[in-house]
Amino acid sequence: MHPPPDRRTPTRRRSVTSTPGDWLGAHVSVRGGLYHAPDRASAIGATVIQVFTKNPNRWRDPPLSESAVLEFREAVERSTLQGVVAHDSYLINLASPDATLRARSIEGFAAELERCHRLGIPSLVSHPGNYIDDSEAGLARNAEACMTALRAAPGHTMVLLETTAGSGTALGARFEELAEFRRRIPRPWRERIGFCADTCHLFAAGYDLVGGYDEVWEAFDRLIGLRHLRCLHLNDSQTPFGSRRDRHALIAEGTLGPEPFRRVMTDPRFVQVMKILETPKGPDEVTTDRRMLRRLRAYARGSRRR
Repeated sequence: MHPPPDRRTPTRRRSVTSTPGDWLGAHVSVRGGLYHAPDRASAIGATVIQVFTKNPNRWRDPPLSESAVLEFREAVERSTLQGVVAHDSYLINLASPDATLRARSIEGFAAELERCHRLGIPSLVSHPGNYIDDSEAGLARNAEACMTALRAAPGHTMVLLETTAGSGTALGARFEELAEFRRRIPRPWRERIGFCADTCHLFAAGYDLVGGYDEVWEAFDRLIGLRHLRCLHLNDSQTPFGSRRDRHALIAEGTLGPEPFRRVMTDPRFVQVMKILETPKGPDEVTTDRRMLRRLRAYARGSRRR
C-alpha cells in the first residue's frame, strides 16, 4: 500500500503573480511520442496542456520505457509550461455493475495513475462512471473502485473528477453526486480527490452559466468547495441549455456565447486554475487552438484595460 500525501500535490511552477491569461492551454496530441507534447503547446501559445498517456479507446497498455519517461520529463523541463494534466481512457467505468468490466477498469485506472507518477504528471482527469442499474449503487461502486486503484498505484497523483452532461446513466452531472463521491473516500486518501469543471457539460446538465454565472459557482463552492477545483475545461456547447448532450463548440460560437468565458477569464477565483480547451481542432492541430487561446486572452486583457 502506498500512503497518500498529507498536503496538496503541488502544480509545476505555480506563481502568486499569475495573470488571467496564464494557466491557459489545450489538449494536445502525443502522436509520435509523449515528448512532442511540449513543442505542440509552444506552437499554439499554451502555458498548460492536457494529454493522453495512451490510446484512450483501447484497453491495451503499451509499455512505457524509461527512455520515453526521461524524454518527456526533459521536454517539459526545457519548455515554458506551467502545468501538465492527463486524461484517462474513455473505456474505464469504475461504476459498472458488471464484475468483469469493473475489474478491468480498476486495473486500467491504476495503470493510468502509475504512468502519471512515472511521467511526473501530478493530476489525472477522469469521468465518473455509468451506473447502468442504480445511481446510488453505482456511486458506491465507483468510490470503492477508485480507492482500490489509489491503493494499488504508486505515487501521489491526484484524481480530478470531471463534471458531466448527464447523458444516459452517467454520474457526475450534479454537484451533490460529486461531493458525495469525495465524501465516500476515507481520509487521508480524500486529499487526492479534486475536480475538473467543463463549461459545456455544466451548461448541458442544467447549470446556467449564461443567466446565472455567479449562482453556479456559489453552488459549486457550497456543495463541493472551490478550493478543490483544480482544472477547467473551456468548451462552448453545440446544444441548448439543459440538453444533457456532450457536444463541444468553439469558444463564443455556440449556445454559451462569449460572456461566460469573459467572466471565467476575469474571475480572480480562477487565476491559478488550469484552463484547458477541448474544442474542435479544425483542419490542423495549431490554427484553431491558437485562435481560441488568443480570444480568451483578449477577454482577460479587456478586463485589465477597463
